[in-house]
Amino acid sequence: MDKSRRLPSWLKMQRASGANYSRVKHVVAENHLHTICTSGNCPNIGECWNAGTATFMILGDICTRACKFCATTTGRPLPPDESEPLRLAESIKTMNLNHCVITSVDRDDLSDGGASFWAVTIKKVKEVNPGTTIEVLIPDFDGIKENLKLVIDASPDVISHNVETVRRLTPLIRTKAKYERSLEVIRYISDSGKVAKSGLMLGLGEKEEEVADTIRDLRASGCRVITIGQYLQPTAAHMEVVEYVNPSKFEEYRIMALEAGFSFAECRPLVRSSFHAENHVKA
Repeated sequence: MDKSRRLPSWLKMQRASGANYSRVKHVVAENHLHTICTSGNCPNIGECWNAGTATFMILGDICTRACKFCATTTGRPLPPDESEPLRLAESIKTMNLNHCVITSVDRDDLSDGGASFWAVTIKKVKEVNPGTTIEVLIPDFDGIKENLKLVIDASPDVISHNVETVRRLTPLIRTKAKYERSLEVIRYISDSGKVAKSGLMLGLGEKEEEVADTIRDLRASGCRVITIGQYLQPTAAHMEVVEYVNPSKFEEYRIMALEAGFSFAECRPLVRSSFHAENHVKA
């Protein structure tokens, strides 16, 4: 994360160290896995890894898209590693996780966007870890329902797809993705009977009424869990922070989301998609 601009006091992050942190780091490295914690420069890596958990990232660590908020490397990905689902499943078992979160890079180079690989991965994790609940944070798969259905039919407990920002700013910060398409993906997930979840970042220049509109749009699409956090510029090459939003404003949005009918609303400056995700399966 780019620290050239002084952060406000409420953005203090937990130190990344300790026995659990070292253990998670070792498991990830030993099994040649990727995490969005490291690839995305997540500010919560200290808290999550210290707690003995991580958000795993499948299908490699090279994304075919170049969104202006994301630190994940952009380029031409390697072919999917067919041994990855088993290595991931066994790592989750080694870590003795009651709940796991899995995400992926965008794979526009693959005919199905990686959906079939997602399905294999979910099934393998369930096979090896029958008592572990699973949340998946998926790409939009270009909105192709056949690909979304592959993931849905693999039966994860929560399916998340982030809208990331308000309608007006979507073309400025997201590559290829569209606001309405993301809403359609969420609606399709919800209509399937699965818990639909989404998240967005603040501090990119959005207006309060735009955030309120996004909350309403997500709920109208069947979204049941929402996360709202502060955007933090990962490097100097990424989109600059326009504003550091005060924690009191996040609390206002949390109340707004609950009043709109969301089952869970995690709204704080350092909240990210997987923050307290073990609670969201209760939705």
